[in-house]
Amino acid sequence: MSQQLLSRALVSINWLRQALSTNKPGPALRVLDASFYYPPIRDGRKEYEEKHIPGALYFDIDECKDLTSPYEVMLPSESHFAKYVGNLGINNDTHVVIYDADQVGVYYSARAWYMFRVFGHSKVSVLNGGFRNWVQQGLPVTSEVVKPKPESFRAVLNPCLVKTFEDIQRNMTTKEFQLVDSRSVGRYEGTEPEPGEVIFPGHIPGSLNLPFTSFLTEEGFEKSPDEMKQLFQATGVDLTKPLTITCRRGVTACQLALASFILGKEDTAVYDGSWFEWFHRSKPEDRVSLWKAEK
Repeated sequence: MSQQLLSRALVSINWLRQALSTNKPGPALRVLDASFYYPPIRDGRKEYEEKHIPGALYFDIDECKDLTSPYEVMLPSESHFAKYVGNLGINNDTHVVIYDADQVGVYYSARAWYMFRVFGHSKVSVLNGGFRNWVQQGLPVTSEVVKPKPESFRAVLNPCLVKTFEDIQRNMTTKEFQLVDSRSVGRYEGTEPEPGEVIFPGHIPGSLNLPFTSFLTEEGFEKSPDEMKQLFQATGVDLTKPLTITCRRGVTACQLALASFILGKEDTAVYDGSWFEWFHRSKPEDRVSLWKAEK
């Protein structure tokens, strides 16, 4: 394995720079900007149109989702995903590299990575350090938006990587899998508000808390595998046993799925509806929270 190719799931900025210097983006290699912000304090698509990695295309998580669901960014159907990524010039042999422009380094790019994996595409990587560090290293950016030739993509959902509301309900009794919440401590405990729409903070009974930001350095890079392993161990997570990650809307949960994948655990599932769905569908006694309005 090349020193610059950190894992199948993670590539370095130098690796991508070298790849783009020898090959133009096309069906063999596609670079996607998955920048998205919620609440919408920034406009990911607008920022992409103003400045992005040369040849990169915009992956809109707000379009590539179940548009009929009331629960935020739920996974789209197989046909919807296949058509969407096919129109981005991606086929089943394409190596897809994804980044975003969030200041933490890796945010929505991990969700896009997970989406490709859940629909059966293994040749997908996240850019370690994201667009923030690409720019800080003085590498080329452009406002030119390319129009790719559509490709044929076959999507096959892997149900083992997705958990539903009913799965989480059943697990409260059966304890089939470990459940970890990747939100901040305050939102998990119910001492700080949830952003956006008015839902109370708190967590699913029996879930552990491991904030996704714990896996990132201040500079926006993923921490080392040894540090990742220690984070899971210190939280009481056994990576040899079934594991599901939840958050608010199934986005930051994918950061922990990414970390566990880097550590060799490729079957970590994500509760797609996460706390937003759980809050709306569960009984009050099935929610743990210190939030006063919840009492």
